[in-house]
Amino acid sequence: MSDQEAGNDTTTPNVIELNVGGVFYTTNLSTLTREADSNLANIFKEKSCLERDAKGKYFLDRDGVLFRYVLDFLRNQALVLPEGFRERERLRLEANFYGLSNLERAILEQKDTLGAQITMSQRRGYITVGYRGSFAFGREGLADVKFRKLSRILVCGRVALCRDVFGETLNESRDPDHGMSDRYTSRFFLKHSFIEQAFDMLQEQGFKLLAGCGSGTAGGSNAELKPGVDFEENRWNHYNEFIFARD
Repeated sequence: MSDQEAGNDTTTPNVIELNVGGVFYTTNLSTLTREADSNLANIFKEKSCLERDAKGKYFLDRDGVLFRYVLDFLRNQALVLPEGFRERERLRLEANFYGLSNLERAILEQKDTLGAQITMSQRRGYITVGYRGSFAFGREGLADVKFRKLSRILVCGRVALCRDVFGETLNESRDPDHGMSDRYTSRFFLKHSFIEQAFDMLQEQGFKLLAGCGSGTAGGSNAELKPGVDFEENRWNHYNEFIFARD
């Protein structure tokens, strides 16, 4: 069948080959029309509205990646999304476009349930904040001023709690399971080096300091220093850790 003949064909087969925004799918006509009053069903009932691509596949100019969840819902009549899924609002817009009221309702209900679960998980918990630091000393000819130097502030705890407290200041780039929220990690750190700012953010979210500890990491070491490392600063290297809790 030529492309022109395919474009003029008004018979909708039972097995449908789809091109949704450049992503290909194969499904049954009965699946696409399962919700008889939906806009998606009407598209395939009104055959004159159907477009085809160059290979004769029916074409829908919508988000092809999100359509897999639309199709799964029509097949199973249940909404199952991967853990850490962050495009619920976009999926809801797709459901609204296709006129799939049951899918849209399921998305909203799942969002409310997840919101309640996150709220419950954030009521109580622990966050550990640690940092490695030293002191910088005045050089010859300069005032003998000492000030604290922090290389990085580390954050450990439940992922949902850490995101809730530190928000955009939380750096997750070294976390291997980036995206998942219902778990614990010791791989987060902050994008700034102001320990008091971290303490303020914890206090604002209702956390209280439970314990703290510190130790030297290189004091008295006779090991040869790396190029560019100051002896005095290296001698005063230390590590501190603080445990915060929210009831």
